[in-house]
Amino acid sequence: MKKTIKAAVAGAATGVLALTGCSASGSSDSGEKISVNAFSVMEAANKPVFDDFKKTDEGDGVEFGTSYGASGDQSRGVVAGAPADVVHYSLETDVTRLVGEGLVAEDWKDNATKGIATSSVVVFVVRKGNPDDISTWDDIVEPGVDIITPNPGSSGSARWNILAGWAHVTGNGGSEDEAREYITKLLNNTIALPGSGREATTAFTDGSGDVLLSYENEAILAKQSGADIDYVIPPDTLLIENPAAVTKDASSAAKAFLEFMTGPEAQADYAQSGFRPVVDGVTVGEVEGANDPSDPFPTPEKLFTLDTDFGGWGEAADKFFGDGEDGNPLGIITELQQTTGQVGEE
Repeated sequence: MKKTIKAAVAGAATGVLALTGCSASGSSDSGEKISVNAFSVMEAANKPVFDDFKKTDEGDGVEFGTSYGASGDQSRGVVAGAPADVVHYSLETDVTRLVGEGLVAEDWKDNATKGIATSSVVVFVVRKGNPDDISTWDDIVEPGVDIITPNPGSSGSARWNILAGWAHVTGNGGSEDEAREYITKLLNNTIALPGSGREATTAFTDGSGDVLLSYENEAILAKQSGADIDYVIPPDTLLIENPAAVTKDASSAAKAFLEFMTGPEAQADYAQSGFRPVVDGVTVGEVEGANDPSDPFPTPEKLFTLDTDFGGWGEAADKFFGDGEDGNPLGIITELQQTTGQVGEE
């Protein structure tokens, strides 16, 4: 059965569970090579997209060099000189860091998707059969529930996860003080804060924890790869939007690839890896690993967004995740991590 779905706001693998490192492919006969620098969970999802781009006129003879890791680490690596023609990160702030360094043009969001290449939602990954009957945000902060989530200091997915919990409180009429209390409970239940979303998934599938806070696509990919897990989309959750851009000195082929990424063919490929399309009218077949393969991306009862509920990353980044440098105050989550002793791994 095939299904044509709307963009994420409306309706929305060998070794993939191993720790992610860097890899590179050789140059083509024509010498055209596109260096893609991306956050860790894109590694498996990009492979079919690369293959389909190579079948186009713009991709004929092109090869890809790739580097994957925690989103913030990847962005900082590009600042330090790592090769990158196309960057694809978990957070907008990891792209704007490159804008500030003069590596990405200021108008990078001036396109049909406002710079977004992939999207997902925050979910709970649970043990097969959901033995702890976890279904809501309140369930995961009950005493005795062991949580795994990546470290907000290095991982973009961790920031989405934590803000989804915050929105559960404030988006349902709670105060910021009540949200602080909730996040404190969540952190106190957390037994591991791995450096990236992929490392967190590996820790959970290796047997640690009762629940993993994760991307929906990461849960689907884990199931596709044979992991003995289930996942739950909570009644209220946060829309995850992952940006992509080209660097200023990128080739015409790299620019064509960025445009291809948000076209219907690539978005259908990404959907097969569990990502919700960011453009309308993408035809998606059944998605293996989804809770309902024929209806893989159900609309949550309440879907929060960064722009509507947090004022965008430009406001949320410092408010919640500021590091206290240069005389600036600590962000709320940074402070709570220090107060609870949950500073995590980097």
